[in-house]
Amino acid sequence: MVLDGPHEKHMKTRIFVAMATLSVVACSVVVYLNGKDVKGAGKMPEIRVDATPVDRSNAVAATSYADALEDIRHSVVSVYSSKIIRPRSQGFPLDDPFFRRFFGPEQEERVQRGVGSGVLVTADGYVLTNNHVVEESDEIRVALPDGRELKARIIGADPRTDVAVVKIEAEDLRFATLADSDLLRVGDIVFAVGNPLGVGQTTTMGIVSATGRSNLRLIDEGYENFIQTDASINPGNSGGALVDANGRVVGINTAIISTSRGNIGIGFAIPINLASTIMRSLIETGAVSRGFLGVSLQDLDPELGQEFGVKDGKGVVVVDIQPDSPAEKAGLRQGDVITGIDGRPTLSSNELRLTVSQMLPGTSVAISVVRDGEAKELSVTLGRLEESTNFSGESANELIEGIKVASVSEELRQQFNLADNARGLVVIEASPTSPYVPVLPVGTVIEQINRQPVSDLRSARAALGRGRNILLLNFRGVYRYVALSLQ
Repeated sequence: MVLDGPHEKHMKTRIFVAMATLSVVACSVVVYLNGKDVKGAGKMPEIRVDATPVDRSNAVAATSYADALEDIRHSVVSVYSSKIIRPRSQGFPLDDPFFRRFFGPEQEERVQRGVGSGVLVTADGYVLTNNHVVEESDEIRVALPDGRELKARIIGADPRTDVAVVKIEAEDLRFATLADSDLLRVGDIVFAVGNPLGVGQTTTMGIVSATGRSNLRLIDEGYENFIQTDASINPGNSGGALVDANGRVVGINTAIISTSRGNIGIGFAIPINLASTIMRSLIETGAVSRGFLGVSLQDLDPELGQEFGVKDGKGVVVVDIQPDSPAEKAGLRQGDVITGIDGRPTLSSNELRLTVSQMLPGTSVAISVVRDGEAKELSVTLGRLEESTNFSGESANELIEGIKVASVSEELRQQFNLADNARGLVVIEASPTSPYVPVLPVGTVIEQINRQPVSDLRSARAALGRGRNILLLNFRGVYRYVALSLQ
């Protein structure tokens, strides 16, 4: 469970809905799996996809969905995880049995258990689920709808999308049909199928409330593109299926936002198109290879669009470029407005970041840009995203928690009415929940960090350190030093 800061009168709670914990609640939501647990199986088995849209004619009012849901009821499984919690060593002499008699009883190992859900996607036992359902587990077991319970192994997991694949050894299983989640529309009827609170397989009904939900911070440094639904999702549903009116999987249930720690009709699922792309990579290689462009971006608004010569105000502006990156090699420049990629319009930095991340390294893509009011098209060969890079494609301009910055440029100087002598990084976005907002409001220019001049994200991140940092700020022409403590 992740607890956000106070908003108005209530605490808004973001809950990953996998762990209806049976023993001790896990403290961490997203933890990277140890590399030794991630093992690709090689060849991607056959999956079943039906990409036709649902019938929205409303010619006949449905009185039952029993037939449509019959197959999926045999394809959604329960996923049980267990982890051994070992007591920390207290060092000599407390670890010595002789001395332990005098300093209290020995701490014993305990087993932490959790329950989630999963979806059978192949006849030979591949199960699609959430990373947070199986993360750091010592043992995983899958309970089938026919009553069998089988041991499972992790094929691969991707914390950045919260997708994982596990495998059971079985044959001739009834597996799910996948739909094209890009065809979903707000108002489509959907069903959440899973094992909430460990009570057994349960189906709830609702509609698609929204698509393309992002910037929810449900996944740390992740790629968010959620389907929102009011179909009831509760702890234990994570990894289960979000199903359309034809019984096809359109998403993997993942999280809820709630003021009461229970379901209030705001649930989220990973689109099956994204989940299946990650699944294929995990099965074939045991890891996920993501495309890399090497830029930091800022969303464009209509007012800023006029300044950059974009009449409809749609696109994202390049605020920084990593040296020797695919973007630099292709000729992208600071101040370019990216309006599309491979013919698809680009409406937000998050959307572009997600699009690039789903492309394979080495892919050649056409980037549509507006430069000085003139439309251009550049060809870019994507590189490989290293998870440690800070230019992850595209919206990686966060310097510290909730504070996004960009190098001072003439365009930004005009937008934020900066002083002529301002040099360094300007705060272009500050989240209301960031603890640093009082010190670093939007429009603040960071000129030095720990007495080192900073001109771009790379130099700023290199200058920052744990503990106390001294920043020289220029706010509306007034200089001052401030101290920031970073954990």
